[in-house]
Amino acid sequence: MSKLVITDLNVKGKKVLVRVDFNVPIKGGVITDDNRIVQALPTIKYVVDNGGKAILFSHLGRIKTEEDKAKNTLKPVAKRLEELVGKPVTFVPETRGEALENAINQMKDGDIVMFENTRFEDLNGKKESGNDPELGKYWASLGDVFVNDAFGTAHRAHASNSGISANIEKTAAGFLMQKEVEFIGGAVDNPKHPFVAILGGAKVSDKISVIENLLKKADKIMICGAMAYTFFKAQGLEVGESKCELDFVDYAKDMLAKANGKIVLPVDVVEAKPDPLKVAENFFGAIDEAPTKVVDVKHIDKDWQGLDCGPETIKLFAKELEGAKTVVWNGPAGVFEVEKFAVGTKAICETLAGLKEKGAITIIGGGDSAAAAISMGYQDKFSHISTGGGASLEYLEGKVLPGVAAITDK
Repeated sequence: MSKLVITDLNVKGKKVLVRVDFNVPIKGGVITDDNRIVQALPTIKYVVDNGGKAILFSHLGRIKTEEDKAKNTLKPVAKRLEELVGKPVTFVPETRGEALENAINQMKDGDIVMFENTRFEDLNGKKESGNDPELGKYWASLGDVFVNDAFGTAHRAHASNSGISANIEKTAAGFLMQKEVEFIGGAVDNPKHPFVAILGGAKVSDKISVIENLLKKADKIMICGAMAYTFFKAQGLEVGESKCELDFVDYAKDMLAKANGKIVLPVDVVEAKPDPLKVAENFFGAIDEAPTKVVDVKHIDKDWQGLDCGPETIKLFAKELEGAKTVVWNGPAGVFEVEKFAVGTKAICETLAGLKEKGAITIIGGGDSAAAAISMGYQDKFSHISTGGGASLEYLEGKVLPGVAAITDK
């Protein structure tokens, strides 16, 4: 990596500002998925074990009202971190001020302090997400060096990443940031071939730049999930009630023409006919109860909805992936939250797990595909599962990420 990493710093006795990504799901004050906390542990432990004073901070959700502040406090995150790291974590429910400064000044080597949700600063003027110069300067004044381990926010220039970096002598990447940049950046900039990209999820519009960038680099691009129906429409096929972005049909048609055979689409789908009234009440419940059938993509029924890829597509995708040396996957193949429409997504997991065993580099680019793989028990069967959905997408587009650019060059 061409940027400074945490091992390039002498952290002993230093106040080490560590921007982590603890934007975890919380329901009723209980964390439902602590993966992002777990992924940050190596960096935190490095600071602590090497005699540094770890000052941690993160955003959580979006803050527009006082009610948002109440439900998005980092206090339960600090408690869970304390359990995982095996030592006390002092939580300061402030983002600035005397209480925070005193807590930091009283730290001993190896101590951990976490302060409150950085986006609390957005309640009156978006000072965090707007990269307020005064706020970035203030946070920088709290430490001696800065370690950015929050890849999930690297695609945004915020006060807690770019703002601090602009006001402190050295910024280094944490271990998670280093891993994200090396895996995703390596896949995009210097992949081992054959290089295959799998793009799924709901919207073509979300992945326009990704498709255009990967067409120049990948040997094959497999399109699945709801995205596929816009491409079917571009081929003049009936898509029924399936999700389809009519405004992007012409774009899909243009991409298919430019792809020169690189784009691989499903050949069959699992379709369902849910009750519209039940869909309005509970979408997942309605499709779980709905009758289903497998049809060729040329025979999708007018009043049915495609919700997963079919068995012939699973075979086709497995064949296209044979011998791949690098695979990047972003977006599930179907509505994986409902078991009977999770078959295609699980099949991709199984195929990629097999490729990894044969030495291929397999990467999930965050978001729903990451959530699906983890929920299905494949967390340890990929080379890398990104913690940053939006950031990984922008990296796949070939963009420079502000949070990465702000890290000091070696």
